[in-house]
Amino acid sequence: MQAKPYLLHCTPMAGPYRTLRARWTTLLGAKQEELIPLAWAFTYFFCLLCGYSILRPVRDEMAIEGGISNLPWMMSGTFLTMLAATPLFGWLSARFPRRRLLLTVYAFFIANLLAFYGVMASHLYAEWVARGFFIWLSVFNLFVVSVFWSFMDDLFTPEQGARLFGVIAAGGSSGALLGPLLTTGLTFVFSVPVLMLASSCFLALCMGCIVRLERWGGERSAHHQPHLGDPLQGSFLAGVRLTFASPYLLGICGYLMLLAMTATFLYFEQTRLVSEYFDQPEARTRLFSGIDFATNLFTWSMQLFVTNRVIGKFGLAAGLLCVPVISLVGFLGIALWPTLAVYVAFSVLRRMAEYAFSKPSREVLFTVLTREEKYKAKNFIDTAISRGGDASTAWLVTGVKALGATTTHIAWALVPLMLLWAWIAQFLARRKEGMS
Repeated sequence: MQAKPYLLHCTPMAGPYRTLRARWTTLLGAKQEELIPLAWAFTYFFCLLCGYSILRPVRDEMAIEGGISNLPWMMSGTFLTMLAATPLFGWLSARFPRRRLLLTVYAFFIANLLAFYGVMASHLYAEWVARGFFIWLSVFNLFVVSVFWSFMDDLFTPEQGARLFGVIAAGGSSGALLGPLLTTGLTFVFSVPVLMLASSCFLALCMGCIVRLERWGGERSAHHQPHLGDPLQGSFLAGVRLTFASPYLLGICGYLMLLAMTATFLYFEQTRLVSEYFDQPEARTRLFSGIDFATNLFTWSMQLFVTNRVIGKFGLAAGLLCVPVISLVGFLGIALWPTLAVYVAFSVLRRMAEYAFSKPSREVLFTVLTREEKYKAKNFIDTAISRGGDASTAWLVTGVKALGATTTHIAWALVPLMLLWAWIAQFLARRKEGMS
């Protein structure tokens, strides 16, 4: 029997194509049917963090322009904004289908960026605009990332999350690598307000990824979970109630509070030292961009090739313990040698561990929860609880320094808290395994 003409052309390509797919599935720890949604999730997080990373160095410069002495007030403003935003998000999620909810969130933030472009380009009330932008970006960062991971927790199973979340996180790190480079390059040609427009373009691309992932999720759940994308119903304060009713969620709150507290202390001290070493805004912005680039480069390589293997071999506890252990060593280093070089090295290493191991592991903790907990409780924890830790730490550090405490004293005081943090990490890993 004579072969059909189209088979003569297609067959030679089938072998190499299957071999390529097999190599990618082995490298990424994915199954063949997961490659397409994994690619869209990777692209979504790439665009999201690229858009944010374009603006992160601007926020750090705005912290200095707004006055370092005003940081506790700006962090308190961020916390209060989060408290107002959490019930609003709960109200929206109770009434909007998942697709409409996500697209509405991103359209809102794009509109915000366009407004910031207008007020920054006018050069009016520069100090107040700097303070407002610091608060806005601090809210924006946690909010959109929290919504992203809620979506991932909804789309993928716990087993898939353990295998794939490290790779998805690498998409974010890839975008975070490009973002600081774009910031550095654009600031040589354009003024800072143009960065608002560049970031808004990447958020618009996120919306396209949401549509494609929703299509895949709808096809997969059509027979097993036909109402997966429906509104969540329930009270607009359900996230608060669900959080405080669950020892498991309270454990996640404790883990995140310690993460936020230690990160805020490091941010305060590093920003103070940078303002003392450099007196030009452009030089400070480029230093912050360089730190971000180094962090994201190390993080990207770990997420893509190491994270899933470490968690797969040593379990979730290894990923959750990584940052507490590094922080224990880091604060001992600061207590003994409180120099800018030590702060920068500690910050880069800690943030790498946070995004490569702790963050993907933390997101796996939410995959065993109900849909209402994944969106409402998770959003409350990721935003209000996190920024509450920032604000309380800012005032605590300011207060104890006013009483005569030094950076060294505070670093020594944080050392025993790192041991408590490690215990919480082990508790959460055990509880998650029991709930799977």
